[in-house]
Amino acid sequence: MRRLAIDLSANSIRVVEGAMGGPMRCGATAVPDGAMEAGRIHDPAAVARELRPLLARNEITQTRAMVAAADTLGTFRILNVPTAATPKDIDATIARELQFDPQRTATRWLDLGQISGGRKVYAVAWDRALLKNVVEAVRQASLEPVVVELKSASVTRLVPTATCIVVDLSRQLAELILVDGHLPHVWHSFVAPEPLTDDAAAAVARPIRSMLRFYRRSSDGEWGRLAPVFVAAEQDLKQKVLTGIADMVGQPVRVLPPPPRVPPEIRHTTYLGCLGLLMRRRVG
Repeated sequence: MRRLAIDLSANSIRVVEGAMGGPMRCGATAVPDGAMEAGRIHDPAAVARELRPLLARNEITQTRAMVAAADTLGTFRILNVPTAATPKDIDATIARELQFDPQRTATRWLDLGQISGGRKVYAVAWDRALLKNVVEAVRQASLEPVVVELKSASVTRLVPTATCIVVDLSRQLAELILVDGHLPHVWHSFVAPEPLTDDAAAAVARPIRSMLRFYRRSSDGEWGRLAPVFVAAEQDLKQKVLTGIADMVGQPVRVLPPPPRVPPEIRHTTYLGCLGLLMRRRVG
């Protein structure tokens, strides 16, 4: 079954139509200045005007779309709750943990199953108005948005290990996603150094160290010293850069390998969010 995935998580549009392991059509385009800012859509009509011809140029015919939205639209937590917790109990826990404005913010949570002494829940809260603009942009392009999720959840499906950090340097606003137990736990963004020369290692390592300190402190756990850091970038990274980052963060650092069953001609770093959505059935 062919699927259409759209990544609206930055100041551009990226689309992929296809099935994992089969032929895929993909394309990308910029949007007019002011229409989007760090993945926040301010002009849905302008985004739709760019999305429609992008689909046509790439001969994409699917009308039902799965959409990766920017993590700047909301926030998420992995929560541990008692086995006997009711939906109202979980809602109350989410309200305490995320501390959002109920007039402006909507929430949703997913029960991830039993753990020792309780249950694990993935909770997300998002700005209603900002998400509405994402949905409206897709609908104005004559598409039905059947799934909208944060990019961090999509990218988590692409990594080959249960515990790691993904560094996406394919855009100017770089992103860090900490994955533990096959689940996203922390998301952070920073301005990517340009170009990615030997001197870029320190600029990339700094936010990774901050993320690791935060996670170790907040989770009361020890991040495994063998857990890898996967780096995705449009340009080829010199081994010296990867080694430099590894020395500074104290973790092994590697280039993010292509996701399984993705054709080799697809630039997987460009389409991380889209490919994660296409893998939804296998992993979700």
